[in-house]
Amino acid sequence: MRVRFAPSPTGTLHIGGARTALYNWLLARGQAYGPDGEAGTLVLRIEDTDRERSTPENVEQILDALRWLRLDWDEGPVFQSERAERHREVLGGLVESGHAYHSNATADDVRAYKERHGSERGFRGEDESSGAIRLRVPSEGETIFDDVIRGQIRFANSTMDDFVIARADGSVLYAFANLVDDLDAEITDVVRGEDHISNTPKQLLILEALGIEPPRYAHLPLLHGPDGRKLSKRHGAASVQELREAGYLPEAVDNYIALLGAGFAADEEFFALDELARRFRLERVSKNPAVFDERKLRHLNGRWIRELDTDELTARLEEFTGRAGLRDAVAISEEKIQTLAEFWPLVGFLFDGPADDPKAFAKVIASDGGVECLKAARDALAGAEPFTVENVEAALREVVEARGTKPVKVFQPVRVAIAGTTISPGIFESVVLLGKDETLARIDQALEHAA
Repeated sequence: MRVRFAPSPTGTLHIGGARTALYNWLLARGQAYGPDGEAGTLVLRIEDTDRERSTPENVEQILDALRWLRLDWDEGPVFQSERAERHREVLGGLVESGHAYHSNATADDVRAYKERHGSERGFRGEDESSGAIRLRVPSEGETIFDDVIRGQIRFANSTMDDFVIARADGSVLYAFANLVDDLDAEITDVVRGEDHISNTPKQLLILEALGIEPPRYAHLPLLHGPDGRKLSKRHGAASVQELREAGYLPEAVDNYIALLGAGFAADEEFFALDELARRFRLERVSKNPAVFDERKLRHLNGRWIRELDTDELTARLEEFTGRAGLRDAVAISEEKIQTLAEFWPLVGFLFDGPADDPKAFAKVIASDGGVECLKAARDALAGAEPFTVENVEAALREVVEARGTKPVKVFQPVRVAIAGTTISPGIFESVVLLGKDETLARIDQALEHAA
């Protein structure tokens, strides 16, 4: 089996494109679990014929996204722009054989033809000495293919125009270049988005003219947001790079987008790449649009974070934040975060000082006995020796018992005093990590502010 991923480098890699890349990767790697025990081949082709948008920077964004997702490839990257001579060679053969012809017909000419012959009749032109090159489409019969996902798809030849495969300057159109590149790479299975279905009958007719058997086709459904509309920025992150910047792990992104329409059982959701490759079956992919819900990705990401040991999570968080020496803070917060981006807002006060949240201060400390509880907590903490989590917890719980109040009435003023907000890792662990001197200094500052 030989498959390919052929993105156009016109920006960041969209999540839908990432799923197409992943499905091709899973299909190729999954062959190793079959009877032959040998993985297929994944070819990476960069379709960079849009010279204005296909910049080196955009190409690197595609490669960067694939590397981050840990999707390697066996051949390439092959650049379509470097294959223009080969495209012209195949094009010339079609013209010479009479399967394609030069035509100066304009869009107005095509409309006029349909007005004379009926709107459902495909345009048929005459061979001219110059102009664009069109493929001759049979006027009878159907062009039929069996889509692995969608079943049999049929197109009446009589409704299809003799379509343009090259411009008057000799440069070929996308569908033609795409096909020639697939042929030369000996691609056996073309797995791509459903937006390419309209290209398939054209490519089948070209293959028929060349006398070549077609590959197997599978067209993936588009991704929608939870509102049922095509996935876009209005639904949140729409590209791989945006997901990375939002603090998602590549393991979780691979896992989640693999599930989108892949036909796994509802109670099956947590898979590493190798297990996905073993289980993935193209035939089980749904033809219905799949819904990308970032809330579900966030939940899955939280599970993946808890699969990492503290050292590994620390390494990733230090890379993500650009800060060092985070292990102790990671150890007291790893159960509370679902993305890497949630870490610093939770623990930043340990390194950068309390946040400035006047509403939290007014609600927790400056009203309803908050100052009295904080003073009592300060005295208890000052006497805690040694300053361990066990002793800190015992000291603060003694204050709760002595005052006959709820724990939150004591713990929360301490939290707001040291963190500046009502959110932090465990209060006992946070106090110990901050240290006695700094904890007491921040409580004193809060009491002074409340005076």
